[in-house]
Amino acid sequence: MRVLSDSGHPLGDSTAVALVLDDRLDVKSVARLRKLAADYGKRVVLVIGELDEHRLDLVIEAGILSVVWRHQATPAQLVKAIRATARNEGDMPGDLLRRLLAHLERQARGTVLSTVATGRPTGRELNVLELVAHGLGTKEIAEQLSYSERTIKGILHDVMTRLNLRNRAHAVAYAIREGYM
Repeated sequence: MRVLSDSGHPLGDSTAVALVLDDRLDVKSVARLRKLAADYGKRVVLVIGELDEHRLDLVIEAGILSVVWRHQATPAQLVKAIRATARNEGDMPGDLLRRLLAHLERQARGTVLSTVATGRPTGRELNVLELVAHGLGTKEIAEQLSYSERTIKGILHDVMTRLNLRNRAHAVAYAIREGYM
């Protein structure tokens, strides 16, 4: 992942827009996006090669409003996305926006008062489970995702309780078996 700021403003300026280039997001990339967007208050344009539905959830959760497909990243398209982001507006390709709206519609049909459907882990839960699958402990996961250890424990407890899973290994196996990871 490479992070660039527009050359007209220093990166610390509140009107600056960060431009993040990546082929495919992994857990570390999502954590960096979250840190860049939330902790430092940056307005971010993500230029990405591929983005599945799970990662799209994580991008939106991180506060990223503008996404440009890497193969469509012309100078004109980048300027359009950067200007929209600088105005605190979003800019996404039509196909990605349709996927997002369809996903939100499916979630709305299957949920009541924004509760998660019983059999599906949330994007944040999947992010934590992916790190558990890589053998990281609670403290390491918290550091990677910029959460507290208590939050990580709570996320793991919630997903295991809701899905009737016995332990972390069972939770990871479930996520893999169901095709979430």
